[in-house]
Parts: sequence; C-alpha cells; structure tokens
Amino acid sequence: MASEKGFSMAEALIALAGFLAISTASLAITIPLYETAKKEAFFNVLKADLYYSQLYAISHQREVTFNIVRDKNYYYSHERFDMPLVTNRWYPKEINITKGSMPLSFKFLVDGNVNMFGSFFIYVDEEKYKMTIQIGRGRFYVAAE
Repeated sequence: MASEKGFSMAEALIALAGFLAISTASLAITIPLYETAKKEAFFNVLKADLYYSQLYAISHQREVTFNIVRDKNYYYSHERFDMPLVTNRWYPKEINITKGSMPLSFKFLVDGNVNMFGSFFIYVDEEKYKMTIQIGRGRFYVAAE
C-alpha cells in the first residue's frame, strides 16, 4: 500500500482561510493609503506646474497666464492664446478648486513675480486646503484649513 503524502481538505481550507484573512486586512489598509497618495500627487504636480510656468516666464522673458477651469477639472498656462500651452493638466473629479481672495487666473511676470496675490481653496473629498500665492517672487504654499 502506497503512502499518500499531501494535505487533507481540512488543512487546505484552513490555509486558504488564513490567506483570505490576510488579503482582506491588507486591502483595508491599502485603500486609505491610495487616497492619501492621490491627494499628495495632485498637490506635488500642481506645485511643479506652477514652478514650471514661473520659470518659463523668467527664462523666456514673457508673461505666462495660469488658468484654472474648475467646471472642467482642468488647468493650463500659456504665453498667448495663439501659442502652444506651457502646461496643460486634468485633475480628478474629487478635487474642487474655488476662488478665494484672488481669481482662478493670474499671471507670472517676466521677473517671476505674480500680477496679483492672495489665495484660493482646494477641496479634496471632505478636506479643505488653502493655496496662498505671496507677493514678491511669486512664492506659494498649501496649508490645511
């Protein structure tokens, strides 16, 4: 009589149940991390596009207009309307940008300053952030409200 080596059905089911429990727990941890990473990626890309538009204005010695089209979840920057866009980006529908003390359109001047300063608000799901653009060299930062 040959000896059978292997797992019984009960042992296989116990191993499968353990695997499913670990998989479910890791999925519950991963979803909030994904949402946080998506939010941070948006802010990093927005800042990079603002810096790029500012540096483009300085290096080309031309004004660059930065526009946020909130009803289409889209922003772009350009020198003039008949020129190619400097930046061009769609952002997720979960993100809502609203006017604050400044409009959602402003210019980077040839020296890197902005033509106006102030702030606008960015809502990500239930969280509110304030993006402030300062006078003098067009510095900007984002802070949670």
